[in-house]
Amino acid sequence: MYIPAIIAGLISFIMTPFVIKLANKLGAVDVPKDDRRMHKKPMPLWGGIAIFSGFFVSMFLFSNVETTKLIGLFIASCVMLVTGMIDDIKPLGAKLKLLFQIAAAFILVKSGYEITFFTNFFGKSDFIFLQHFALPISMIWIVGVTNTVNLIDGLDGLAAGISAIAAVTLSYIAILNHQYDAAMITLILAGSSIGFLPYNFNPAKIFMGDAGALFLGLVLSAISIDGALKSATAITVVVPILALGIPIFDTAFAILRRLINKRPIMEADKGHLHHRLMSMGLGQRKTVLSMYLISALLGAGAIALLKQNWIHAFVLLILAAIVTFIPINRTLTMQKKNG
Repeated sequence: MYIPAIIAGLISFIMTPFVIKLANKLGAVDVPKDDRRMHKKPMPLWGGIAIFSGFFVSMFLFSNVETTKLIGLFIASCVMLVTGMIDDIKPLGAKLKLLFQIAAAFILVKSGYEITFFTNFFGKSDFIFLQHFALPISMIWIVGVTNTVNLIDGLDGLAAGISAIAAVTLSYIAILNHQYDAAMITLILAGSSIGFLPYNFNPAKIFMGDAGALFLGLVLSAISIDGALKSATAITVVVPILALGIPIFDTAFAILRRLINKRPIMEADKGHLHHRLMSMGLGQRKTVLSMYLISALLGAGAIALLKQNWIHAFVLLILAAIVTFIPINRTLTMQKKNG
């Protein structure tokens, strides 16, 4: 199971220098235009092509995923990759991007990546079968996770590293649930993300762009459905949310923050967790490593919950909460003093 992940990483690593040349040649370059940008010089985009290549070459060579699911995942991923590539050169409107995301989500659901039931916590029956609601709920999950990964792509190596940690967590969860095909997919995704990181970690030589972030989010949403949400355990719903904790919680807080401040939900700001860590003077590398730590703690907490190791889960999640809310509390205190 580890050989396919290593192959995916090697392909991603080898492909990235070629993608850098291609992006520079075709003008897929991020030019810093405002103070939200952490880089000071033009940076090639489209790193997602390298991650995509490593992932699917290894998938087609090694995975035992049924043909319908594999082809569906490939087509949906192509939709997201191409959407991101276009957006990286000429920004698409939010509504048009959402339309393509919905189309990709629909393809995934019809290929078999569907949430068909939830564990019933309160009733006499074991499960609540979604029936006609399975399609819309599955699509909301897929589109939501896809966007959360895209929204955290703000520092060198952040989205790729967080996605790799989430993938490894989901892989272990899939193994515990005897979902071995899903486990292989997640390990391959982790490998392709890690293969890209040497070129993307600070100081970055290339960004993954929307092409990479949308692709990673889409695949993570799909494998979380197969590897975690189809489990029959009572903690089913919580586990993938914790495994994908950083992007999900950061996005949720961003939406809440903008609603409180009466700002448009889709409006960019500097209130994300990585911005708050940066404001403490940590610098890009320490900020990204801190985010990795939080993600790893949340992932370990998710696994502990699934194993019903309640004390371990409680300690890990408390540690994650402490590390997360220190920078939030500190920046709020600084804002009050300056205000």
